[in-house]
Amino acid sequence: MPARAATSRPRGEYAKSARRRREIVEAATDVFASSGYRSSSLREVAERIGMSPQGLMHHFPTKDDLLAAVLRARDERDHGLTGADEDDPEAVLHALLRLVEHNQRTPGLVELYCTLSAEATSPDHPAHEYFRQRYAAIVGLTCRVFEQLGARGRLRDGVQPQREGRALVALMDGLQVQWLLTGKRLDMVDDVKAHLRRVTTLELP
Repeated sequence: MPARAATSRPRGEYAKSARRRREIVEAATDVFASSGYRSSSLREVAERIGMSPQGLMHHFPTKDDLLAAVLRARDERDHGLTGADEDDPEAVLHALLRLVEHNQRTPGLVELYCTLSAEATSPDHPAHEYFRQRYAAIVGLTCRVFEQLGARGRLRDGVQPQREGRALVALMDGLQVQWLLTGKRLDMVDDVKAHLRRVTTLELP
């Protein structure tokens, strides 16, 4: 027992370290969003929260490690908002609308996503594979949603599920860019709902 106590780390230190990591990830989200990933530095992130670059590197040794943590945090947030039954197409669409609504309250994350997704089109970008897989997954999901709706007779005449699945993702991403460029005066939720009403027979609030 004494040896175990000597090597164990006080629980308070774990909590402090976890809190510090969250602060770093939040600061990195802001910096990457405003400066772009390639143009930003660990020093810039460290200065944002009043710590040394060496202190930051104790938690995240490289900028790529920090980027991975930022993307994981975003995925965890999105999963918590959208965790719907993928066999229920209407529930999935409502979950996506909740995500769009949440995005309107978190402009920093929207800006980060737009900045990184544009940068990551370059194959040598550290987030290239992440975004390639993410787009494949979300487009695959939306295509399945419209296929399921079509099988249930809930699509308007002439709507092609695969094309509409791609179009919905393009609409959501394009609206984010317009939302940022117009000073956040657009209501992205209303625009997505209006589009869904044109292509489905679903009743949306």
